[in-house]
Amino acid sequence: MPGFQAEVPHSLGKTEAIDRLKGFVQQVQDRYRGQVDTMDGAWDDNVLNFSLATFGMKITGSLTVEESVARVDGKLPLAAMFAKGTIEQTITGELKSALG
Repeated sequence: MPGFQAEVPHSLGKTEAIDRLKGFVQQVQDRYRGQVDTMDGAWDDNVLNFSLATFGMKITGSLTVEESVARVDGKLPLAAMFAKGTIEQTITGELKSALG
């Protein structure tokens, strides 16, 4: 599976950034209702491991929150490669909004 990445710097510190991102899965699911069929996520310390299904394709990844940056690394099915740039931009925008 090909990968995608998004990275957003922040000045919140790790603990505050994690607190702000605790509801990230639900926010994304609510905002993209009708496009995201299912989305699940579980935190393990400062890493959110997630999976989502959209338009019949499964996307998996992790959101790692550090002291001054939040980074998403994910895997896309080959069929979703045409949307890689859009997916990276959307995730970056959502992270900026949540951490802003």
